[in-house]
Formats: sequence, C-alpha cells, structure tokens
Amino acid sequence: MTASIPSPLVPEAMPAPDLIADALAKLKQDPGALFEPEVLVLLRQVRKIDPAYWARIRYAAKEIKSVSLVELDKLTQDNAIDGGEGDAEIFPEVAPWPNPVNGAELLEDLTTIIRRHVIADPATIHAAALWATFTWFIDVLNVAPIANITAPEKRCGKTVLLGVLTRLVCRPLSASNIAPAALFRALQLWQPTLLMDEVDAFLAAHEEARGILNAGFTRDAAYVIRCVGDDHTPTRFNVWGAKALCGIGKIADTLADRSIPLRLRRKLTGERTEKIRHADPSTFGELASKLARFAIDNREAVRAARPPEVEGLNDRANDCWESLLAVAEVAGGNWPRIARSAAVSLHGLEEEAPSTGAELLASIQDVFDGKRANSLSTTTLLEALAEDEEAPWAAWNHGKPMSAHQLAKRLSEFGIKPTTIRVGLQTPKGYKREQFEEAFERYLPVDSPTTAATTPQSNNYAAYSAFASATSAPAVADEKSLQANNHGTCCGVADQKGVQIEDSTEYF
Repeated sequence: MTASIPSPLVPEAMPAPDLIADALAKLKQDPGALFEPEVLVLLRQVRKIDPAYWARIRYAAKEIKSVSLVELDKLTQDNAIDGGEGDAEIFPEVAPWPNPVNGAELLEDLTTIIRRHVIADPATIHAAALWATFTWFIDVLNVAPIANITAPEKRCGKTVLLGVLTRLVCRPLSASNIAPAALFRALQLWQPTLLMDEVDAFLAAHEEARGILNAGFTRDAAYVIRCVGDDHTPTRFNVWGAKALCGIGKIADTLADRSIPLRLRRKLTGERTEKIRHADPSTFGELASKLARFAIDNREAVRAARPPEVEGLNDRANDCWESLLAVAEVAGGNWPRIARSAAVSLHGLEEEAPSTGAELLASIQDVFDGKRANSLSTTTLLEALAEDEEAPWAAWNHGKPMSAHQLAKRLSEFGIKPTTIRVGLQTPKGYKREQFEEAFERYLPVDSPTTAATTPQSNNYAAYSAFASATSAPAVADEKSLQANNHGTCCGVADQKGVQIEDSTEYF
C-alpha cells in the first residue's frame, strides 16, 4: 500500500509520505484508528492542502477495504475548507459514538423513537428501523431497497416518518423538487440517502426520473447514461444509493417491486404522537452517532453476512430484504426473527392484484375446470369468460366482450396460440388445455386447482371413454356405444352446446 501512494506535490506543506503510509497501514490493521486524533489531524491536513493528492489517498483507503469512505470523508472534513460543493452544509458531520454499540439495543431504541412520532403496525416500525440502519452500510452492501412510505389518504403521518428518517439515516438529502438532471448528478457526487416527499406528483411531472430511481436498486446496475457538455458526450453516472419515497397510494410497479412497503394509517381518537418539530435534537443526534459507530465496527460483518431467504416471499421481495436481514443478523438478539416476521407481514399484507395476463389465465383455468374439457373453441371460451360478472372480460372491448383477436394477443405473451380443434364434424379454431399447463404452473398460485379432465392416450384398438377419470358412470351417458378408433389418439372434450366425444387430431 505504501508503494501505491505517490510523493506529494507540495512537499514543504504536506506531511511526509511515510507518515501518510503509516497512517493508512494503521487503518488497515485497526479501523478504530480513524478516531485517533493524530491520524485525523494528518488526514485533514492532506485534504486541506492538496485535494488532488487527497483523492489518491482516498483511493488507497478504498483498496484497504477496512474503512468506510463515507466515514473517512466525514471525519476528515474541515469546516474551514471551501470545497465549492457545500458538503459540510448539506451533510452535517456526525461524530461516531466513543464506545462500541450493541446492535440489538440500538434497533430497539430506533423503534421506540419512530413509534413515538408515527402510527403504524409493528412490522412497519421494525422495517423502518432496519432500513435507517441499512443506509449506514450502503458502501458494503449490494442491494439498496427503496423505502416506500405510503398511506391510503392524507394526514397519515407520511411526511412525519420521512422527517424521522431524515434525522437518522446516513447523509440525508431531501430532494422533493429536484430536477432529473440534478438527481443523477447529486447521486454520483454525494452518494446520499435520497428522501423524496410527494413522489406521486414528482414522477407525474418527471417520468424520466423513474428510470434513475429504478437503476439504483443493485450496485452492479446502478448506472445511467446521459449526454453532457456542448458536444453532448454520452457519460455514465453512478446512481447507487439508498432512497426513501413518500406519497399517497401505489407507486409505479417497477418502483414498488424494488421497495420495502412502509404503510401508515390515520390516528384513531385517543391515539397520541409527538410532533417531530418538538423533538429533542440531542436524542436524534445520539442515535445517529451510535449508528455511525455501529457501522464502522460492523461493516465487514455486514458485508460477509449471507442470511437465508424468507420462505414464502417471491424472489424480488427476498432481494429487497437481503440487506435488511444482513443488518438484523449482525445486530443479533431477537432481530433476525423480528426482521423475517416483518418481511412476511409487509409483503403478505400487500395482496397485489394479479396482472391482467395472470387474471386471464386464472379465468381460463376456471372455464376448463368448470366444463371438464381438454379443448375449447375460441367462441365457446369467450362466451364462458363473458359470463363471469366479476371479471373484466365481458366489457373488455369498449363495453363489449373480449374479441378473439384480443384474446389471442394476450395469450401470445405466454407463447399460447390458437390451433385447430375438432368439435363433432366441425374444425374451429380454439385452444387445448395442454397448451396452458406450463403457464398455469408458472403464473398462478400453487393452491389453484389444475386438475385435468382426461389425458390423451393411445388405446390400441380398445374402446375408450373420455370421462373415465373425471366423472362416475351415472354422471355421463354415452349416446353411442364405445368404438375403437383404428390407431387414432383419443383426446378430451370440446364444449359446444352439450358434452361430445371429440378426436382432437386432424385428419391424416
């Protein structure tokens, strides 16, 4: 590491290179040395005298990987420095707590102060405490879930919770009215914790900002390309960082899918909270100081943590909780269990409506099951879909039932296309149940029934009934006696004004 540090450009004003190398070596062995006065004085002196040389020092410290660059910048700030970027004013310095901090106790203190100011269920309170702590580990984690502060109506305390988080998170930057061009530049320049109020109105006016917010979910994909300068040179900007979005109702699906939902509710008569503006600043200051110290002491443990996924959550929800679970695991106590319980509660309460495609698949599955059919003509399927008054298909086509073309277009997204089937002597276009089986399995809930009426099979000259496994003998009476099909393949039933035996194979 010593060899990687160049000689200073202003030797008469700078500390000797070997002193700087010794300081970095000391940090490599003991991250706590960052709090030693002689080390801080030395690094502050370098930063003040020669910013270019300081940049090289930061790079060397980054390679050491034992010191948070965020903390290094904070602790080496000199308020007398005129850096031209206003970092000291935007991000007030947080002095780390002088003693080691118990993580479980710290999280309990965070839940207490959050609950003091907002009304929410325990899962939301716990998730908010974990998320606030996670922001202090942003430089060692690889997933940055969005904190989606939401409520069904006004006056539920959304802005209050955002204010609480602003006082607790690492490098808070309130940016409710920020322009998209400033947004990605601020994220690259400061790597702040972005806090945006009334995000629903903001995104309505700045749709392009949604892509910037989406891109910062994982570290490896946290980049956007924008043209800059008079010659419009394409330039890559790093938009990695923690973000909290506050608004009414549901945010865009792409953002919600990357979020931890923090749902608030309006106070009942008799419920009391403290005004955030009347809160004692020293209380929040102490918690922020403890969060800073907890992050410094445990950054490598959090980096190495690999908590198991939460059973029952989908892949994206587990991605969102990966970083929070890592923090809970390192904090210890009951917090690993509390965090997993909060994840199940919040995402289980979400009860998101299925997509249009999944809803259509579920309706088609019900039609196949209700008719005990293995194939249906397009006309019959559409008529059955339109009979469901609770589904949208009866009025899908500008108040009229869904058309065959619209059905085919929707199903093509799942790789399902209409085919020729046989109904008696007719060969209309339609669909076979076997075309849907994979889509049913992939996109519908596990507890959704997918019982097939009959599986096509060769009968080796033997007589065969299409209802052998679906109904008992008295339930279906054959109009004609069973006959062999001369090496044909028997298949299921296409429904058209009564149940008929059908050969789904085309003429040879």
